[in-house]
Amino acid sequence: MDRLDELESQSIYILREAYSKFGNLCMLWSIGKDSTVLLWLARKAFFNHVPFPLVHVDTSYKIPEMIKYRDKLALKLKVNMVVGQNKAALNDKQTFPDGNVNRLVCCKNLKTEALRNTLSGEWDRYRLDHNKKEYILDENKEPYTGVIVGVRSDEEGSRSKERYFSPRDKNNDWDVGDQPPELWNQFKTDFAPGTHIRIHPLLDWTELDIWKYIEREKIPITELYLSKNGKRYRSLGCYPCTNPIDSDAKTVSEIVKELESGKFSNIAERSGRAQDKEDGGLETLRKEGYM
Repeated sequence: MDRLDELESQSIYILREAYSKFGNLCMLWSIGKDSTVLLWLARKAFFNHVPFPLVHVDTSYKIPEMIKYRDKLALKLKVNMVVGQNKAALNDKQTFPDGNVNRLVCCKNLKTEALRNTLSGEWDRYRLDHNKKEYILDENKEPYTGVIVGVRSDEEGSRSKERYFSPRDKNNDWDVGDQPPELWNQFKTDFAPGTHIRIHPLLDWTELDIWKYIEREKIPITELYLSKNGKRYRSLGCYPCTNPIDSDAKTVSEIVKELESGKFSNIAERSGRAQDKEDGGLETLRKEGYM
């Protein structure tokens, strides 16, 4: 087995273990490369079927190509697609740049609060009707108590503090200092009632691993990752806070070569995500329930 085979095997094991141990799971799909690889692995783990819903938190500020890609692939793969949104914050313009709040508050409103209340079932959720090819109100209000997330430890500092099975309290708040040890592939899956669980099957993957796997498996990705006029996105988010990088990589193979060359070795993967530079940054958001 090569490295990709080993990573794939481990991730599939984590996915199956999570499905066998926790009830009412969902998987977050941000539409980016990592969560799309996670979707691919889930289909492999469960024999071309995804036995839990995919949840996307729609800020309404996503790059339009991302939403088109989401719906096209969800329809093609026939997955149970669920979307949540903080409509109150959008209506009250508690957003950036249209309102009077900074990027971090906007993220808290449109991502953290929206995710928390979408998972809990407190707010309306919408599911993709595959016959009508449109989103309709989801009548299921049962909370998701376990969430599968495409987090990688090499992507950003706070994510390196995660575990494969990471507990949160009932409000999705994260106590960074209270994480179970995971030694020699021994994972804790027996948590107290009311504990919210985040599952991270991609924790040991690197950015290069992700792209090599996409290349090997021929996984369909949004073309925003591919260079156009000397620019491409390395990390995807909301358009007011996400900037492309200088790159001539027009194919997945060229992205792999670009990463292998060390071109970005001293540049953070999320360097184009402006909200990470706000006071407190991503770790503050993640302690309160953000991905």
